[in-house]
Amino acid sequence: MPYPPIFDGHNDTILRLHLASADKNYSFFRDNEGLHIDLPKARAGGLGGGFFAIFVPNKEPMGDFPGTKDGGNSYAIPLPKTLHRTYAMNLATGMVARMLRLEAESQGQVTIVRDADALAGALDRGVLAMILHFEGAEAIDRNFDALHLFHAAGLRSLGPVWSRPNLFAHGVPFQYPSSPDTGPGLTDAGRALVRECNSLGILIDLSHLNEKGFWDVEASSQAPLVATHSGAHALCATPRNLTDKQLDAIAASGGVAGVNFHTGFLRADGRYKEDTPLTEIVRHVDYMVERIGIDHVALGSDFDGATMPTDLVNAAGLPKLMAALQTAGYGDAELAQIANGNWQRVLRATWK
Repeated sequence: MPYPPIFDGHNDTILRLHLASADKNYSFFRDNEGLHIDLPKARAGGLGGGFFAIFVPNKEPMGDFPGTKDGGNSYAIPLPKTLHRTYAMNLATGMVARMLRLEAESQGQVTIVRDADALAGALDRGVLAMILHFEGAEAIDRNFDALHLFHAAGLRSLGPVWSRPNLFAHGVPFQYPSSPDTGPGLTDAGRALVRECNSLGILIDLSHLNEKGFWDVEASSQAPLVATHSGAHALCATPRNLTDKQLDAIAASGGVAGVNFHTGFLRADGRYKEDTPLTEIVRHVDYMVERIGIDHVALGSDFDGATMPTDLVNAAGLPKLMAALQTAGYGDAELAQIANGNWQRVLRATWK
């Protein structure tokens, strides 16, 4: 029996396509060695769609993560500077336009979904379903004019921050080991952003947000709590992962957490090592399912933005992960929930 289509909580493929140098000559419609997701890999791996992030990187390179591959297993690097909004708006607009063009050029093979019925229909028909997601709200102004504009273009999910601070909130740093309790919570503008997203039916993504910001969203949002691509802090003590109390709050709200595949967020030693077994992903799924129940656990790969286990490599390897989950004791109904059912339920409850 084939596995159910996988709907994935996060990828950075649009950024990779947008910033690729001319010599890469990437095309989403053919198999590209340098991409984790393209249409052929999605078809081969049973990837039915996911949250396609619009992420605006800093102009300056962030540098290396010392001690994560070999040697020591601790690291800390400075957070990048806050972006200028004009720069962020220009780059975000270009990536949104690229995503819209990709849909138009796909001849019906790809669709940007704007409601839960469209998502369900795309998964049933085998059309790759993309959610337009902002990873960081640097392109959004205080008056939310840009938020409404991007919503009209298809924006249905937004993380207030990546890891750098902005007008709305503070993200967690890149360090290990560390608690996610790393700074102040939402600003007044951030609380207003939560209310505006609730009004428009835009999902609020808690991945990258620090702990005080998480609890500020929990106190003010009317929607289920969602972390699209984060693991269990109890198993890997990076601030990008969720504490037990955060997991409990997600479940209590009817929300969902998508397990990240990045090796540095899976391993107990926090190292970015490709020879990390798929059982490390299963370990985080098991922990979350035992803690908060099967209804609140999904997948959030971080494809094209992180170090993947060698046994997985890219989207074409997803059947190996499903097989590993099956071997761990998950039956057909549970696999369907983890693969796409929990995402569909939460999105239907969130979108208007």
